[in-house]
Amino acid sequence: MYEKMRNQFGVKPRVFLYNRVMDALVRTGHLDLALSVYDDLKEDGLVEESVTFMVLVKGLCKCGRIDEMLEVLGRMRERLCKPDVFAYTALVKILVPAGNLDACLRVWEEMKRDRVEPDVKAYATMIVGLAKGGRVQEGYELFREMKGKGCLVDRVIYGALVEAFVAEGKVGLAFDLLKDLVSSGYRADLGIYICLIEGLCNLNRVQKAYKLFQLTVREGLEPDFLTVKPLLVAYAEANRMEEFCKLLEQMQKLGFPLIADLSKFFSVLVEKKGPMMALETFGQLKEKGHVSVEIYNIFMDSLHKIGEVKKALSLFDEMKGLSLKPDSFTYCTAILCLVDLGEIKEACACHNRIIEMSCIPSVAAYSSLTKGLCQIGEIDEAMLLVRDCLGNVSDGPLEFKYSLTIIHACKSNVAEKVIDVLNEMIEQGCSLDNVIYCSIISGMCKHGTIEEARKVFSNLRERNFLTESNTIVYDELLIDHMKKKTADLVLSSLKFFGLESKLKAKGCKLLPS
Repeated sequence: MYEKMRNQFGVKPRVFLYNRVMDALVRTGHLDLALSVYDDLKEDGLVEESVTFMVLVKGLCKCGRIDEMLEVLGRMRERLCKPDVFAYTALVKILVPAGNLDACLRVWEEMKRDRVEPDVKAYATMIVGLAKGGRVQEGYELFREMKGKGCLVDRVIYGALVEAFVAEGKVGLAFDLLKDLVSSGYRADLGIYICLIEGLCNLNRVQKAYKLFQLTVREGLEPDFLTVKPLLVAYAEANRMEEFCKLLEQMQKLGFPLIADLSKFFSVLVEKKGPMMALETFGQLKEKGHVSVEIYNIFMDSLHKIGEVKKALSLFDEMKGLSLKPDSFTYCTAILCLVDLGEIKEACACHNRIIEMSCIPSVAAYSSLTKGLCQIGEIDEAMLLVRDCLGNVSDGPLEFKYSLTIIHACKSNVAEKVIDVLNEMIEQGCSLDNVIYCSIISGMCKHGTIEEARKVFSNLRERNFLTESNTIVYDELLIDHMKKKTADLVLSSLKFFGLESKLKAKGCKLLPS
């Protein structure tokens, strides 16, 4: 429409319309087009308004083109439409979230140059931005400047500076700000206290941190887990279990969800110090009855991740001895551990317990158990598990999805079709594992021949996707699976013709009991 007005109809828009067009272009991310429209405005001999400049300045700020923005500000001054405090505050608000603090400071200098006095909002935006951006000292200088001018300092400013000083280990300066906050007539919020408690604990000043926690209780600030977390961690690290337990008792009296909070605590401690150190703390708490399925789950999972599967399973047995009822997560973790130890039968029992609970195993549990079944040659059971997983889990492993495609390709009894599927897998970045190889075995035994299956394995070996030793292993699996299928077929035939009892009567030991 704009182009039609100018070029087709020769109509020159007014400044107001130019401003609207430029603003729309800036808002939709077309800054360069907005600048070309600005050139048209000047070409038409029109005089810019303050709005014109501010549209461009904001657009250039958003794109981080600071030098160009300062040029436009200079042009704005030449036109005697100096930016006011609201304009400068708007620029700071654009630059701070973008993390462009150097540009913020340049804009601040421009504001001083224009002798524009920053208001409370401008100070607050700038100080909080500097504090959160790791430049707390510069933010603190602006804070002192603000105080010196008698401006009302918002509690948010205090909070940002306290947090930043604590992060730098300058807890003394943070406490000075707390005193200043209180003397200014404010009441410190819980967030400030939590920050200071953590800072003191990091400096091993745990007793002072505890006193600060007591202060939050007296002031009715309703402390939560985040308030006591640093204290609990500090007591546990120093093995100060008497103080630890006293704090737990106080938490219980204050109405904390103790077991839930202990679960959170052990998650933090395990992440920070590892499961072995955390288990020592847990060992002392078990005597007092501070146990839950969730806590055991945390330890079992973390121990499995570091390869301590026997220790994880000992906790599994221990929790059952305490009459705690394992949940689906517990059984899933147990499956992972049992498969790692080659205890596939016990892993299957855990899987069945999950199903009995009307729950769905995790993808990790499905994958682990399937691969375990493949390793012991239980191919049919593995394939059933694959189908079960894909029926219950929307984000089932890509190998599982391809395994069914491979079985479908096996129906043709043409090795090349199976190879085409494998090629597609490789192109998609999907790994070839036991599930895939056993899918070939299962599919070929049901729908094809050993010869065609061997063609597939030979192809993979030639392309270095399968080692010589693996080829031998999978070849044996293929033969064993075919033998099993043949035996099942013979047995079914004997039963059908009523010959089973006659063979047993003659003392035949060939049939399974």
